[in-house]
Amino acid sequence: MWTNTRSGSAPSAASAATTGRPADRDALEATIDRFDAEGVERYAHLWARAGAALGYVPMSPDETERMLHSHTQRLAEALVAEPFTTAPAHAVGRALVDAHFTAPEFLDQTLLTFGRRFLELVVPADGRVHADRAVALQAALAAGYARGLRDRTFTQQERIGRAVWSARNQIEHDLRASEARFRAVFAGAAIGIGIADMDGRIIDVNQAFADMLGYTVDEMLEINVADLFYPDDAPGMWDMYKEMIEGKRDGARVEKRYYRKDRTILWTELAVSLIRDEDGQPRFTVAMVEDITDRYELQERLRFQALHDPLTGLPNRTLFFERLAAVFDGAASRVGVCFLDLDGFKAVNDSLGHYVGDELLVVVARRLAASVSARGHLVARMGGDEFVILVEDSTGTDAAIEVAEAALAAVAEPVKIDSHQPLSVTASIGIVEREVDGTSPTEMMKAADTTLYWAKADGRGQWALFDPVRGAHQLARAALAAALPGALDRGEFTLEYQPIVGLESGRLRAVEALVRWRHPELGMVPPDRFIGLAEETGMIVRLGRWVLEQACEQGAWWYREFPDAPLVVSVNLAVRQANAPGIVEEVAGVLARTGLPAGQLQLELTESAVMPTAGEPVRSLRGLADTGVRIAIDDFGTGYSNLAYLRRLPIHSLKLAGPFIEGLRAGGVVDSASMADERIVDALVRLAHALGLTVTAEAVETAQQAELLRALECDTGQGLLFGGATSADDITARLRSTR
Repeated sequence: MWTNTRSGSAPSAASAATTGRPADRDALEATIDRFDAEGVERYAHLWARAGAALGYVPMSPDETERMLHSHTQRLAEALVAEPFTTAPAHAVGRALVDAHFTAPEFLDQTLLTFGRRFLELVVPADGRVHADRAVALQAALAAGYARGLRDRTFTQQERIGRAVWSARNQIEHDLRASEARFRAVFAGAAIGIGIADMDGRIIDVNQAFADMLGYTVDEMLEINVADLFYPDDAPGMWDMYKEMIEGKRDGARVEKRYYRKDRTILWTELAVSLIRDEDGQPRFTVAMVEDITDRYELQERLRFQALHDPLTGLPNRTLFFERLAAVFDGAASRVGVCFLDLDGFKAVNDSLGHYVGDELLVVVARRLAASVSARGHLVARMGGDEFVILVEDSTGTDAAIEVAEAALAAVAEPVKIDSHQPLSVTASIGIVEREVDGTSPTEMMKAADTTLYWAKADGRGQWALFDPVRGAHQLARAALAAALPGALDRGEFTLEYQPIVGLESGRLRAVEALVRWRHPELGMVPPDRFIGLAEETGMIVRLGRWVLEQACEQGAWWYREFPDAPLVVSVNLAVRQANAPGIVEEVAGVLARTGLPAGQLQLELTESAVMPTAGEPVRSLRGLADTGVRIAIDDFGTGYSNLAYLRRLPIHSLKLAGPFIEGLRAGGVVDSASMADERIVDALVRLAHALGLTVTAEAVETAQQAELLRALECDTGQGLLFGGATSADDITARLRSTR
């Protein structure tokens, strides 16, 4: 029984491969700008020399170098082209075969030269960026070369087959001549040819086939085809043989393994045809066999390179995800993932150089693999300083934690690299362990990535276990952060205003503008849930600009409607806004557009925004103060509390933090704590007044607190006692009632 894999031959790509230039000249020039033309010429010269050193080549040295220069330029264009495709490299491989550069050593030298020098010479500046593309182009070039060799061999096979069929058709007319021609082809063919009867008994083979398998021709005539089959291939082979006997197919082509006489394995590209008699009954099978063992081993080496990290030799992310997917497709009930990231690895690279960083990664990879090798777990490098351990068929959370702790212990041991001092390395690990049912590889890795972030945020050098509740909270935060920009565009934000009242007069002196989010699904989202997100994502700048615009517009309306009771509008200014170089011009522009007098706008900043340095925030404050805008320090006493800054900053008001006010004779009880708070508030009020500043007390909730603050000569108060945040219409009604 014989088999072969059907593979149509592709048209020659020699003409396209030798031109090396896209049709569109502008696109070509844009592409050429991204690789080194001189490097292309140098690489082509190097390539030609490597090929010439092998002996005979079918062209003169100049012709060879011109052709290889064209191929090199085409590979370089493919490397930097967008979108990226390996088709040009595949075509170059076929073109080399079409040009009769078919010595196996030529392909070896081509791949070695490409792997060692191509990125260095052609794109020296972006070599690391294009490393993955270069590997893909190298593999495609080899595949195209192999495909070209195979197609050429198949062409020979088809010619032989036609000769065999021609001999059979002509046997009645000229049996003796036909037999002579067949024998000449049969015996002289470079590929193996064999004939067997329908029971699998070998009737005839040529010397080439016998040599492939290590037998003599006479020995092969005593062998049944089934004895040569590789065990894993046999069932499928007999199924195909049965289909041929039943007339469902007259031939087939497959890649097949055979046993040699010494029981080593021979990989073949095998074509089998069924020969019938005049009545249409199957009589013989004719097999043509090509030894592709070298090509198969090359493909396996290329596959290894494609699935393993070139630096550490560990499986890469592609192989890891293949194994993870196989776990979900298999019979395992539970699975665990330990996602590891080295702490402070960037500092090692920046301070000691990338060579030391690479050596450190190699040592860590070796230790990680050794720490779990006895357990049979897969360790892969995901990229950079990230590694992952796959705990297949996990027995529970404790098993995954045990693996993580072993990995942390392996990494923690100091690493000695060359003459450098031993490096102490720590790592953070995110652990996810769960049942296979009800989850997916994507969800597993997303959870592992999130948990790794938790481990780093909780202090580094430790592991963290995925918590569904914390994960849900994280997802909710991420969803809110993603919805922020669209919410502002859709008008989901609104402003409320909290009264600020004069403690002596009881009159409304100012209002603080507070932003609220009316989410279409979640309802009213508290500020403490989205203000921090806005600051983290930078959205606070857009949101703060919108709040400033809306508050100033409302304040200008109140100023026009109630000129006898001018109301100060207080707006919080985020740190990012204070750091913006154009904040002074932005505020001035808003005041000009809305018509609100500068003195009726108060900007509130936290101590952290104004205290640390004399840098941009302070310069911005001076510019804002020069426009006439009031500046207030919000939550004074909770931050730096550096009193020396107060005399140097252009501020107008202090807003005392709520904790100071809450302790003032709470419930009418006088104790040492409340007395201390009273003395602090008294000192701060006196200090502020001595510097010409007004003082606002926040979080005033009781009449006793208001009375004490009034006795301490605090200027204004803000809190539930005077009213919570409310709509602009309510503030308007309050102003009308006191007119």
